[in-house]
Amino acid sequence: MKRRSLLKAAVLAGGGAAFAAPAISKGLLEWRMVTSWPRGLPGLGTGAERLAANITAMSGGRLTIKVYAAGELVPALECFGAVSNGTAQLGHDAAYYHTGKSEGAPFFTTFPFGFTTNEMDAWIKYGNGQKLWDELYAPFGMRAFHAGSTGTQMLGWFRREIRSLADLKGLKFRAPGHQGRVLAKLGVTPVTLPGGEIFPALQSGAIDAAEWIGPYNDLALGFYQVCKYYYSPGYHEAGPNLQLMINERAWQSLTPDLQAIVRTACAAATRDMLAEYNARSGPALRTLVKDHGVIVRPLPEEVLMACGEKSNEVLNEIYAADASPNRIVRRIIEDFLAFRKEILPWTRVGEQAYLNARRLPFEFGLK
Repeated sequence: MKRRSLLKAAVLAGGGAAFAAPAISKGLLEWRMVTSWPRGLPGLGTGAERLAANITAMSGGRLTIKVYAAGELVPALECFGAVSNGTAQLGHDAAYYHTGKSEGAPFFTTFPFGFTTNEMDAWIKYGNGQKLWDELYAPFGMRAFHAGSTGTQMLGWFRREIRSLADLKGLKFRAPGHQGRVLAKLGVTPVTLPGGEIFPALQSGAIDAAEWIGPYNDLALGFYQVCKYYYSPGYHEAGPNLQLMINERAWQSLTPDLQAIVRTACAAATRDMLAEYNARSGPALRTLVKDHGVIVRPLPEEVLMACGEKSNEVLNEIYAADASPNRIVRRIIEDFLAFRKEILPWTRVGEQAYLNARRLPFEFGLK
């Protein structure tokens, strides 16, 4: 009994959380993954579940992941702390939920007028993004990899039409991360809520408007029942990526091949989730418009310009206020902007030019 107790204590110290006794005796690992998503939520929730299943299958069961939906083990917005303190070895959410931990965290999800999904992938994998991210999370005893992307999102849902900047003033708007600070400069009251709480908040009048993701999820959550105006573009989330957080002691307890499996499964999760959102959002948008009378509008250019200007103000305020060790937030911003400057010319003459060309009114289809 004493030897068994010592073994259990050693595993706890090295792995960050307890494993079942039969699994320990067989040399297997059983890890917890907490998430910010309601169970079964299309895209986000199911994407986290697929990621866990893939890690389990790719490892031949040597690393089994049990997924906990929002509120089942910890509240939706407390995944960061749960992974940091070892309550769970893994957490799946969005880095910009944790601005309170560091102003640098949201840059690894998205920043207004920042990267598309493809550009973010390039910065993380072939720029300095992952290196800076590792440094940012190291003091919290954890690391993270991108593990999902929704692609370009919608700006959000509104009860009334937005014709000018004046229509934004006084709105209580669900908007996380730095987008909340941007909108606050335009007279909006930003509110942070997890996805599962948005609809009841709209229904009760606790908030006047909300952004979530895009047609695929927004249709499922029923926002059209309360709001009829649906605005684009989602300049604040042009290519938001989700993260798999990993307790550092648990990570170091893995063999190199298991570490490679986790990294590979995360990369696959990003592209798989993006494909799912791209495939499902078009039909969902058509349903919203044709079946539910949703009015899709572009944000007026005056408002979009103001949002761009305020986004730049927020960026510079964060930079000026950075008092983090080794100026990590400043270095993230500097590298983020340098990479953006390098990649934008190619995006413009490549993908953006093609998308513009596809809008020309030539006939394209079967006759």
